[in-house]
Amino acid sequence: MKKIDLNSDLGESFGAYKIGNDSAVLQYVSSANIACGFHAGDPHVMHKTVALALENHTAIGAHPGLTDLNGFGRRNINITPQDAYEITLYQVGALYAFVKAAGTQIQHVKPHGALYNMAAKDAALAEGIANAVYDIDSSLILYGLAGSELIKAGSHAGLKTASEVFADRAYMPDGSLMPRNLPGAVFSDDKTAISQVLQMVTAGTVTTADGSEISVQTDTICIHGDNAKALLFAEKVNNALNEAGISIKSFKD
Repeated sequence: MKKIDLNSDLGESFGAYKIGNDSAVLQYVSSANIACGFHAGDPHVMHKTVALALENHTAIGAHPGLTDLNGFGRRNINITPQDAYEITLYQVGALYAFVKAAGTQIQHVKPHGALYNMAAKDAALAEGIANAVYDIDSSLILYGLAGSELIKAGSHAGLKTASEVFADRAYMPDGSLMPRNLPGAVFSDDKTAISQVLQMVTAGTVTTADGSEISVQTDTICIHGDNAKALLFAEKVNNALNEAGISIKSFKD
């Protein structure tokens, strides 16, 4: 039976602000990317989300982002590769403490938002992130956009990598994600998400915004936890994969 990892960006509430429905989404995914406090999240939310992931037997990953709480980490900020190294080291270290206190381990690291997309195209930034992950623990898996500089940097650093695709985002012809400010960039229809996921998993291709098909390596599928349809997408995608005979498993399983 073919296996695939299904992940979601979670733990993105902070202070008085509640974002997403983590406890419900965790029933349907195999890996959780937990925000580490820079773009979202706070110590209480990190602690709680680690506990929820353990209750649901969901693998835990760190989700470091840019220092941009107001912009939810989705605004490009000019940083150096050294900055990328240090903010990754700092944030993964914070989650590592909560995970260790809970008696478990981090499975992977997946950068968030603008940091993720910048590192997908900027080899030097990607190298800074990959080196930080390797220096923390060389057994960690680095998640990155399929075909990106981040995947290349992770492999070069000696890390195991997971090529990530997205259930709820449209693609550009070069394999990058369509910018969120463009119409149709974020899916609101579960049927569209399911169709794209099944195409990527079974055919190894994705249909881009201009109607062309490109090849895409598919190791793990992301559903954004802050999407208004996150719970519906998680449930429907989970069911569709199982019905297609595809088992949802984290890398640790």
